[in-house]
Amino acid sequence: MLIETNLSDPKLELKMAKGDKPRGRMSAYAYFVQTCREEHKKKHPNENVVFAEFSKKCAERWKTMNEPEKQRFHLMAAKDKKRYENEMSTYVPKEGPRGKAARKKKDPNAPKRALSAFFHFCQDERPKVKATLGESTVAEVAKELGRKWQDCTDEQKGKYEQLAAKDKQRYEREMTAYKKGGVVPAAPEPEYDDDDDEDDDE
Repeated sequence: MLIETNLSDPKLELKMAKGDKPRGRMSAYAYFVQTCREEHKKKHPNENVVFAEFSKKCAERWKTMNEPEKQRFHLMAAKDKKRYENEMSTYVPKEGPRGKAARKKKDPNAPKRALSAFFHFCQDERPKVKATLGESTVAEVAKELGRKWQDCTDEQKGKYEQLAAKDKQRYEREMTAYKKGGVVPAAPEPEYDDDDDEDDDE
């Protein structure tokens, strides 16, 4: 599928994301995957593409490409980086009830929140997924982790549900002490923790 991809086609135009904040910059690999996806869609307009299989083939193709072949996508990424930096230099975030600026400052002495079963699963699988996908965006890694989680059997998920249950007990125990005036040492945050509610991702 990807072997037939014509990498000499003109650059695909990208639409700006909704909202005032500039669209995040794209990596060379992300441009490559996007180009492959668009070209495959043109050749096979009625075919439903399985994302996991498609992304795997993209990763395999990317690994076999030499630097001259990748150069086009590196140039696209460099151009997008300049675009992003220029737009961010004039960007002023809106402050409102839903904005990050309005969030209550986190107490460093508060207990670290309990992780869901899915996030415990991510701790184990994220390095493997990154190695498989090669140079990829956070969103691409997250999608693949979500797919792998959905493919897990109940027995496989059970291991992580037990970890989540223990972590919840730990959190409740530490939170009780914290509310009574005790100080709970802050544990280092996982690399994927971005202040969003983990329980929503399960």
